[in-house]
Amino acid sequence: MNDCVFCRIVAGAAPATKVYEDDAVCAFLDIRPITRGHTLVVPKQHATELDDLDPELGATIFRTGHRLARALRRSGLASDGANLVLNDGTAAFQTVGHVHLHVVPRKHGDRLSFAKGFLLRRPHEPNATAAAIRAGITALDQSEAEGAQG
Repeated sequence: MNDCVFCRIVAGAAPATKVYEDDAVCAFLDIRPITRGHTLVVPKQHATELDDLDPELGATIFRTGHRLARALRRSGLASDGANLVLNDGTAAFQTVGHVHLHVVPRKHGDRLSFAKGFLLRRPHEPNATAAAIRAGITALDQSEAEGAQG
């Protein structure tokens, strides 16, 4: 294992509040969130920048971010939308050398609190937040299953 903090989180060797995980990706709460529910989606296979990332794995990362954004709308956090942001390289403000997609929940009229969150970046009840997101994933899965049956 290298010295990458996200690789250590994926391996379970560093603490994180995980909200989703499968064979290819891991999603966990940002420790310096802009808004409550700010989640990072990382590939389990280390890739420093997009040049190092398999395009299919990149698509998987985005699909997971898309799913989480939809789940946030169904969660107790009740977001109205989300910003999905991937900073590629230090020139683009990437601060951790491991590809990661930010899923940042947004609400109508949150410009002031969003700007404040950008400056302060403080955790918001991580365990309750993660539980709310997981409940949103479950609600999304149920609605998709019902839609497939109907």
